[in-house]
Amino acid sequence: MREVIAALEPERGKVIVDCTVGLGGHSAELWRLIKPKGRLIGIDFDPGNLALARAKLEKVGKGFELYHNNFAALPTVLMEAGVERVDGVLADLGVASPQIDDPARGFSYRRPGPLDMRMDPTRGQPASILVNRLNEKDLAEAILEYGDETDAAKIARLIVRRREEQPIVTTQDLMAIVCQARDFTIERAAGAKLHPAARTFQALRILVNREMGNLEHLLKVLPSCLRPGGRAAIISFHSGEDRRVKKSFQTGERSGVYEEVSDNVIVAEEEEIENNPRSRSAKLRWARLSA
Repeated sequence: MREVIAALEPERGKVIVDCTVGLGGHSAELWRLIKPKGRLIGIDFDPGNLALARAKLEKVGKGFELYHNNFAALPTVLMEAGVERVDGVLADLGVASPQIDDPARGFSYRRPGPLDMRMDPTRGQPASILVNRLNEKDLAEAILEYGDETDAAKIARLIVRRREEQPIVTTQDLMAIVCQARDFTIERAAGAKLHPAARTFQALRILVNREMGNLEHLLKVLPSCLRPGGRAAIISFHSGEDRRVKKSFQTGERSGVYEEVSDNVIVAEEEEIENNPRSRSAKLRWARLSA
């Protein structure tokens, strides 16, 4: 939180967009700092998140605006809000805890449930469809690229073999296959520091929700959505995401689009990691549009 506030410099009267409002943690603090004359515009792809965020934001004060959409649709949301450009944009690319913790959403290898993984349960195809349809080569490439999984080829091969016997429809189906492909028993996997299925599940989630393509589109339209001197802050949790953000910001700085960008990646301090272990892999970068 402290690093996000430092990056965006929210002040009373400014217009800030939280592209991934989630549970409203960042949004609530930003809203507190810019109200009553400022505007907070929140976007989230998950309608369940918006309901939780609304309750949190209302405790700070009314007047904020929430939109059910993908962050890649930022220009469309601004058009709906009647805003041409804003002072600050935040995008936190992580998955909200309730999404992970709800077995019915199918994000977690630790909880039995349908293999879904959609951020918006009303749109797109669940992970089970992709796992049972993609050919072995495409599966392996996705698991390697989006999960940094060195055993991607072995995992894809076993997935294809097993789905010929019966469809893969639950998180436990997939978890067991990945464990076997990586020579883990389920019992041993449960005690591992990094679960052997973690990277494969991450890769499928990114694939299902088209997260890399959406991020690339956001980075492309970002400068046109910021006022001169406006700031953008992006928190990523995957090396591929961070590489894209770093390259976009640095390329923008060299071309004069951005006046200043963060010198180095910003990570959570030890105290925050102790209180919120999921922040361990968070990487924050920021950029300021040329005036």
